[in-house]
Amino acid sequence: MHPSTLAKRLNFLLLLVLIAFYFYGLGHLPLIGPDEPRYAQVGREMFLRHDLVTPTLGGHTWFEKPALLYWLQIAAFKLFGVSEWSARLGPALCGVLTVLAIWFLARRIERSTNEVPRTFSQTAALIAASCLGLIGFSRGASFDIVITMTTTWAMSFFFLAATNVDERKENLYVIGCYFFVGLSLLAKGLVGIVIPGGVIGSYYLLRREWPNRRLWLSLLWGVPLTILVSSAWYAPVIYKHGWTFVNEFFVQHHFARYLSNKYHHPQPFYFYPAILLLLTLPWTPFLVALLVRVGRWKWRGTGITDQLVVFCFAWLLFPVLFFSFSGSKLPGYILPVLPAVLILISLRVVQIEAPSSSWPIRTTGVLWTVLGLGGFVYGWRIEHLSILCCVLSAAPFLLAGVFVLATNTRWFVQAVAASVVVGVIAVLNCGAASVVRRESTRDLLRVADAQGYSNLRVLALPGDDRSAEFYAAGRVIYGPYGEVTPVYDVPQLVNEARARHERLLAFINSDDLKFYRDRTGVEVIADNGKLALICLY
Repeated sequence: MHPSTLAKRLNFLLLLVLIAFYFYGLGHLPLIGPDEPRYAQVGREMFLRHDLVTPTLGGHTWFEKPALLYWLQIAAFKLFGVSEWSARLGPALCGVLTVLAIWFLARRIERSTNEVPRTFSQTAALIAASCLGLIGFSRGASFDIVITMTTTWAMSFFFLAATNVDERKENLYVIGCYFFVGLSLLAKGLVGIVIPGGVIGSYYLLRREWPNRRLWLSLLWGVPLTILVSSAWYAPVIYKHGWTFVNEFFVQHHFARYLSNKYHHPQPFYFYPAILLLLTLPWTPFLVALLVRVGRWKWRGTGITDQLVVFCFAWLLFPVLFFSFSGSKLPGYILPVLPAVLILISLRVVQIEAPSSSWPIRTTGVLWTVLGLGGFVYGWRIEHLSILCCVLSAAPFLLAGVFVLATNTRWFVQAVAASVVVGVIAVLNCGAASVVRRESTRDLLRVADAQGYSNLRVLALPGDDRSAEFYAAGRVIYGPYGEVTPVYDVPQLVNEARARHERLLAFINSDDLKFYRDRTGVEVIADNGKLALICLY
């Protein structure tokens, strides 16, 4: 067998393994954090009510985000039942579709020009599928990966149409662009049109060009198409809820969130460049190498790769700048720029002529070696995991790093990508469960259910952990505005139970257990080291 044929088959096999890995162990860990449990619960409430229009949380309308993620969850709940796995299935599928969009764009470019090697599409797919930022967000019930998928397809279709990669399919590409912009509006609101519009405008600005006549004319029918697609949800929800929806969704969760710190997520202006370096792991050294070479790019070059580089840079630059001015900053906001960065990285990798002389490859080897050693030390000394667990979790990263440093081979992409699959699977099955269990109420509630407390209503602490809203669904006590009833101290908890004339379950910080032990009317049920669950009589 010819070596190039063997390489292609091995790449294809590894890519299949990576894609399958996106669906592996989605239910292995509990829902954690402030968002994932809430979004899963909103999807469950819509599913149980057979309602595709009105998102609710604890029976209260919840107009924070649009419906596309909820629709994906509803479909999964219908097919596979309500579970963590089902809640995360839609985002995992979006992660895979993002990888496929990157492969699709690279494949079309690969076939249309001799400017890139015939390995470009497979390399791009492997690099994208093994990116830890993409993997991490694809394994959680997150809106960010949904809009990343829709934006990636929209931008890919636009670039193919704008550069006449395939004139026979140009109209289909334009239709696809407007269609996926409409889906982006359903994925995360107005940002779904702000990002594509800003990226396209920035692209032409950087190239100092004016959009061609066909693009301007396409607005006449493309904008109505985008509105038609997005109206699948916006039309019925506005018709049903009117100004209540408009005020909460657009005014509060769009404009107030962007212009103020109302939702308490302030970060410095340089926050997103630092986050981007983390999201691109393990390929971060190549991102640094790209940024170092910006001054050498042919900004007005006519070659397809010159245009691709400028387009991806615009795709990176505009969202980062846009969200850097926001009063509220979260890491997931810039996830839609990740595909552009991965395409640029892939282009840089396939253009390397001598792997042994490329410092990004050596730096990747060093980075992966340090990650393996650091992960071992952290698991053993900080999380107190077993030696065997630490070895199994750290070994894939350490071995891949040493392999890259020792061999100076063109197989470094395959080695690093394979280590991501094996390493993350080892972490999921070994160390992650014991670490994450302290970040979720799931196991505490299971203990209470086993002791016969499954019918009691629950007072959940407000804060970063909202998992009780999913695992104690229908039992959490909410205030008049759809937030959990805030209780913080002993007298307030006891008075709450007496005022309601019923037994209640309540979550408290483990450090506060000393105030409850041996107290009349209080029974300690379980403690995970961070949170404790008590019963109030």
